Amino acid sequence: MARAAVPELFPLFRSRLQGELLAYVLMSPDRERTASDIAAAIAAPLSTTSRELDRLVRAGILTERRLGRARLVSANLETPTLGPVTELALHTFGPRWVIEDEFEGLSGAEEIWIFGSWAARYAGQPGPPPGDVDVLIVGRPDRTAMYEAAQRAETRLGKPVNTTVRSARSWREEPDAFVRRLRDRPLVPVIPTRAEPHGSAG
Repeated sequence: MARAAVPELFPLFRSRLQGELLAYVLMSPDRERTASDIAAAIAAPLSTTSRELDRLVRAGILTERRLGRARLVSANLETPTLGPVTELALHTFGPRWVIEDEFEGLSGAEEIWIFGSWAARYAGQPGPPPGDVDVLIVGRPDRTAMYEAAQRAETRLGKPVNTTVRSARSWREEPDAFVRRLRDRPLVPVIPTRAEPHGSAG
């Protein structure tokens, strides 16, 4: 599957790998990860990942410690720049971009939205990093392909990706209670083909 277009803010990062690495680590800032775990998640060579980690540790954005022979890396919670860097990384290479990347071209999907806690964060509502990503698929998607896309996105995000399906009719013409609740809360368009519903977040 072809990857999604490069995000508009991509030029602010040294490389695409750096952006994906930062987003992966900063989505769970208090969780320690090994270089091997990070390399596997972002599908990058371990040597290249390790060099990028070295740069980010030297810059003070990430911190590391040794546990035996393992190198454990996490966000540097003491640096005052962590908040702005996290916001930039997640808006550029976070859930919205990964979901678009993995679900683009999904057969039978007319619209795709992120809802729940991640949509609230994109809308500027404060709170801790969400534990999972909620994705709404409008249409009649190929279920096998949908679950495979969700699994790929889970690997890249390091968080569960939950998919919910609604028909085009129930989404646009005869909304049930769940859809009505969604429309009153932030929604992030991933692959929309029609006008955004009320409450959607850019």
